[in-house]
Amino acid sequence: MERILVTGGAGFIGSNFIAMALTENPECRIINLDKLTYAGNLENLTEYAENPNYTFIKGDICDGPFVEKIIEEYGIEAIINFAAESHVDRSITGPKIFIETNVTGTLTLLQAARDKKIKRFIQVSTDEVYGSLGATGKFTENTSLSPNSPYSASKAAADHLVHAFAHTWNLPANITRCSNNYGRYQFPEKMIPLMINNALNNKDLPVYGDGQQVRDWLYVYDHCTAIWAVLTKAKPGDTYNIGGCNEKSNMEVVRLILEKLDKPESLIKHVTDRPGHDRRYAIDASKIITELGWEPSVTFEQGMEKTIQWYLNNRRWLENVVSGDYQKYYDQMYANR
Repeated sequence: MERILVTGGAGFIGSNFIAMALTENPECRIINLDKLTYAGNLENLTEYAENPNYTFIKGDICDGPFVEKIIEEYGIEAIINFAAESHVDRSITGPKIFIETNVTGTLTLLQAARDKKIKRFIQVSTDEVYGSLGATGKFTENTSLSPNSPYSASKAAADHLVHAFAHTWNLPANITRCSNNYGRYQFPEKMIPLMINNALNNKDLPVYGDGQQVRDWLYVYDHCTAIWAVLTKAKPGDTYNIGGCNEKSNMEVVRLILEKLDKPESLIKHVTDRPGHDRRYAIDASKIITELGWEPSVTFEQGMEKTIQWYLNNRRWLENVVSGDYQKYYDQMYANR
């Protein structure tokens, strides 16, 4: 696939994917469609702004005629849909925008892909659509969907739409479901950059409940190479789980960050748990490893070392981001806890 429409490409995962694709696959042409909401940041892609194989277009994936015009004008062959509202806390306080972007937006893209005969549609989803696990077991591609938050419900609905378009109109589509990502350019409402930023500024590190919630952590670069493998190697219709094979409790992650930054554990502040907080996620990534030959390139410890160092080296980026919407949002969220 040489001409790819990447939606949400100014966000965390999307911008990392574009950087990886343009660097490692110079024959591809990337069209980045992003609405530039609070988590979209073109600074993430400054070094590619003059690349002749990269084009940024500001726009809304819910605008069907506009999406179709882009597909026609640039001869788009594949669509990779990263565009999403993705923060669980925000979905609890305001779920409507999650339905508009994650469900209606995906539907609009699917209709355009069907009508313009796109060769491949990749829906970037999440392991949260599976719900919560007990102390043992892992999510496989055959695990039933059981979302527990407005965010995960909206992503599950989008996944069902992708499956429906593939079944009803033979749209050549794939769904990827990843575990928790971390790495450079992550908006600091998510746990790892939030904790790094607070620790650097000697502020409380808010930990939900007892902090023993378990997640599988995936370095964002590895997620990007997995999506590329699905785009170029997978047969249409298949779903792939993408995991880093790194199960860690939230407390383990927080303590590691404090240790790396030489900050005291007294900064940890346990706050009231999130409503309906899923206890454990764990991904079985054996299908993509076996069928497509993908595997993670770094351990969790190596990935965290790279991530923390990046935030230390890019304090200006972090300060620019936290100076606006994020800071107001989190100050309000934790004020009375």
